[in-house]
Amino acid sequence: LGLLYQEYRDKSTRQEIETRRLQDSQTDPEESSPSEETPSEVEPTSTTENKAPPQISLLRNSNSRFNLWQDLPEIQSSGVLSILQPDEIKLQEAMFELVTSEASYYKSLNLLVSHFMENERLKKILHQSEAHILFSNVLDVMAVSKRFLLDLEQRVEENIVISDVCDIVYQHTVNHFSVYITYVSNQTYQERAYKQLLQDKPAFREVISQLELDPKCKGLSFSSFLILPFQRITRLKLLVQNILKKVEEKSDRETTALDAHKELETVVKACNEGVRKMSRTEQMISIQKKLEFKIKSVPIISHSRWLLKQGELQQMNGPKTSRTLRTKKLFREIYLFLFNDLLVICRQIPGDKYQVFDSAPRGLLRVEELEDQGQSLANVFILRLLENADDREASYMLKASSQSEMKRWMISLAPNRRTKFVSFTSRLVDCPQIQCVHPYMAQQPDELSLELADVLNILDKTDDGWIFGERLHDQERGWFPSSMGEEILNPKIRAQNLKECFRVHKSDDSQRRKLGSRNRQ
Repeated sequence: LGLLYQEYRDKSTRQEIETRRLQDSQTDPEESSPSEETPSEVEPTSTTENKAPPQISLLRNSNSRFNLWQDLPEIQSSGVLSILQPDEIKLQEAMFELVTSEASYYKSLNLLVSHFMENERLKKILHQSEAHILFSNVLDVMAVSKRFLLDLEQRVEENIVISDVCDIVYQHTVNHFSVYITYVSNQTYQERAYKQLLQDKPAFREVISQLELDPKCKGLSFSSFLILPFQRITRLKLLVQNILKKVEEKSDRETTALDAHKELETVVKACNEGVRKMSRTEQMISIQKKLEFKIKSVPIISHSRWLLKQGELQQMNGPKTSRTLRTKKLFREIYLFLFNDLLVICRQIPGDKYQVFDSAPRGLLRVEELEDQGQSLANVFILRLLENADDREASYMLKASSQSEMKRWMISLAPNRRTKFVSFTSRLVDCPQIQCVHPYMAQQPDELSLELADVLNILDKTDDGWIFGERLHDQERGWFPSSMGEEILNPKIRAQNLKECFRVHKSDDSQRRKLGSRNRQ
C-alpha cells in the first residue's frame, strides 16, 4: 500500500466527513445519497470544496493506491458488480477498508522499528532502559499485526467476494490483542521519557530530527509513529462498527460483528484505563499533600477515586455590614476539588495549600441555577449538600466566571440533572448532533478529546462557545469548543446515526437490562 497509516487514516476520516456533509445538505438523503464506494459521486461541489481539503482526488489517483474494493481490476473484470446488491457492495467496501488499513498500519509500524528503533546511532545514544520505555513492546505489537494481516489477506484471496472478516477480528482480539493494553498503558511513561530525552540529550534530539526528515517518513513526526497502536485499536473498533451497520440484521455476520465489537470494546476500555491509572494516582498524591483539614480529616487517596474537576468559584456572603459600617465584599473566593465520589470545599491559604472547611459525598449534591437575577448574580447557582461534613444539610450560593464555567460545574456536580436538550435517562428519537471536523485534545478532566469524523449528540451548549456532548460510538461525554465541529442539520441523517448507534450497542443494552433485572430481584 502506498500510504503510511497516518496518511491513510487522515484521508479516510476526511472522506467520511465530506460524505456526511453532502448527505446533510440533501433534502432527502434516501434519494441519490452519495455512495461511499463511488468516487465520482462524492466529489466535492463548488459549494463545499472550501470546507475541507479535497479527498476525492486521492481516491481517483491510482498512484496513491488508496483503492476501493470495486476499483480492483479483478473485481472490475469479474462482472460481480452487476450481480451484487448495492448494500452488499457497501459491506464489501467496509470489510475491504479494514484489511487495507491494517496493511497500511503494519507498514507504519515496520518503519517505526526499522527506521527509528533499530537505527545504530540511536541505539548508541539510548540506555537500554530508556529504549525500553520509549519503544515498549512494539515488536510484539508488530508481530500481532503481521499475523492478523496474513489471516485477513488469506480470507480476501479465498474469493473475490469477501465472506466475512469479523470472525478473524474476534479470534485475534481474544487471543492476541492484549499486547495493545501493555503498549498503551506505558503511554504516560513513554511521553514523559521522550520529553526528557529531548531536553537532556542534544544528540538524541539531533538524530530524531534527521530521521524525521527522511523521505520515508513523509513529513510525519516520530511521536506520530509512537502513538500508532493506540490509534489503531480505537480505529479498528470503529471499522467493525461500520461493518456492523451494513450487515443484514439477525444474520450470522451480524452475530460475529457484535462479538468482535464487544471484545474490541473490552480491549479499548482496558487501554484507556491503563493510560489513566498512573496519572490519576500521581495527581491524587499531589492533591493530598496540598490539603489541610479544618474539619474532620477525610482520606483522599483511594484506588477507586479520581479527580473530575477543580477550580475557584466565588461564594456569596450576603450584604453584611461591619461595626464600622463598611460593607463587606459580596463574594468570597473558595476552591472546589470534585472527585468521582466526593466533593471537598476549601479556601486557598499561603504556600499553595488549601484549607478544607466542608465536604460531602458526590451522590448527595444538588444544584439549581439562578436565572434573570441581574448582572451581579449572573452565572450564579445554588449548591446543596444534603449531608455535609457535620451530618447536616448546607447550601452555597456560588458564582462562576462565565456561563460555560457555571454549566460545566453544574453538570459535573450533579451528572444526572436534566440538560438543555436531552435527559440522560431517556432516549429521544431526535436531538441536535454535531460531527467533528477538527481534532481536539482535552485540556481539563471534564472535557472530551475528539477525533476527526466523530459524531456526537449535543446535550447542552453555552452562549460563549462550548458544547456538552455524548459521542455516539462509545457514549463518552464531555465538553469541547463548538468551533471543533459542524452541526448536522438534516433530521433524517440524525435519525440514521441514532439508529446505527442503537444497533451497534444493542448487545450492551440487553446485557444491562439482564443485570438490572437481576439486581431488582
